[in-house]
Amino acid sequence: MLLAAGVGAAALLVLSACSDSDDGSGSGSDAGKDGAGSASGELSGEITVFAAASLTESFEELGAQFERDHPGTKVTFSFGGSDALAASITGGAPADVFASASPTTMDLVTDAGAAAGTPETFVRNRLEIATLPGNPDGVASLKDLTDPGLKVVLCDEAVPCGSAAQKALDAGSLKLTPVSYEEDVKSALNKVVLKEADAAVVYKTDVQAAGGKVEGVDFPESADAINDYPITLLEDAPNTAAAEAFVELVRSAEGQKVLTGAGFLKP
Repeated sequence: MLLAAGVGAAALLVLSACSDSDDGSGSGSDAGKDGAGSASGELSGEITVFAAASLTESFEELGAQFERDHPGTKVTFSFGGSDALAASITGGAPADVFASASPTTMDLVTDAGAAAGTPETFVRNRLEIATLPGNPDGVASLKDLTDPGLKVVLCDEAVPCGSAAQKALDAGSLKLTPVSYEEDVKSALNKVVLKEADAAVVYKTDVQAAGGKVEGVDFPESADAINDYPITLLEDAPNTAAAEAFVELVRSAEGQKVLTGAGFLKP
């Protein structure tokens, strides 16, 4: 009887130990505490992506796709001028990913030590003139925008689209005085959509995204002002695993298909 009792007690101890290791209370239970994933490797939680305004439509499509591919995740975007976004990041704004419309604005983030690793160019973009539908003013070249009778808007020179526009003007030895400088490319385009301006120098992708609200006019000087778009995971990303997966999606063949379909150029 004593031997039987001893064997039974030993069996209970073994079962208790197995239960303790399987109930998630051990060291392995911390695998998904930051929302980055679970012990099984599944992604979860929210990521915040700061991205240039010209990426709005493409990234929103990719964000929706990411959430479908990884149930339990959420992608929140903050779109705007790349310079303003970079200033927010270096100022301590919490974010996981930064996609800039130029290497220069990305340098503000890397120089501050806020980028994790080396940013990589994932697309390029080219300028185009946006006019009112039907191009009623007959704009056919960048030089036409110097006509004092036209109301033209540009992006601020601190913003990549504004810097690119100035490069194009310099390439053509042209000078023009816009009626306003806008904080980002969407704001410049909207001036034409609202008929507050006759034309704006914006990205080809933004003209395409606007559909029939504007008409695009190509100009050869744009070849001298093509912008590279770099992307990076941020050093203090709250959800590293999901952020890395989003960057991978953007750079994948699937992501590139979405981006080139929106008018972006391959890197």
